[in-house]
Amino acid sequence: MRFPLLTFVLATLSALPVVIWGAFKPIRVLAPQLAGVQCTVGNICIDDLTKLDQVLALRDESVSFVESRIGKLMEVPRYVFCSSNECAKTFGFASNAAYHVGTFGIVIGPRGWQPHFARHELIHHLQMEKIGSLHALLFTPTWFIEGMAYSLSEDPREPLPQPLETWRTQFVRWYPSVRSQDFWATARALR
Repeated sequence: MRFPLLTFVLATLSALPVVIWGAFKPIRVLAPQLAGVQCTVGNICIDDLTKLDQVLALRDESVSFVESRIGKLMEVPRYVFCSSNECAKTFGFASNAAYHVGTFGIVIGPRGWQPHFARHELIHHLQMEKIGSLHALLFTPTWFIEGMAYSLSEDPREPLPQPLETWRTQFVRWYPSVRSQDFWATARALR
């Protein structure tokens, strides 16, 4: 009886990475080459190398913007740029322009190749560095997480769809009340 149970446990554990890879596509940011993109200089992965200069400029602008206006990054994350819908589907996009995966990386789909989208996701990366990914996910109010990203990325869309516009407005009202030196500690204490 012991042998079949051990075999079952080992088979289950060995299949788990494959199941996660197939079911939770954002995890692919950890090994994007296995999802069909090429990784190049500066921790950038892309499905179309002819657009490398464009994505380098977009990444560099977002890093410069966020660090000069919001805060220094501990680490610039991996960026995965999908120019095609096929690539976007591989990374789990339905209609999203971009998303971040904790502090592991940022994935930008075909609709997200604009400065405000790259900045927005990099702001989320900075939030995860400063607040902690698990803390931000479990305890930090959504109005702060999303409102900050939409506001400070200078997203030009006015108004945003609801509830995004409400969250941005709430952050814009809250933001001036916090001293810059206390910003991250105050943010971490929000509930």
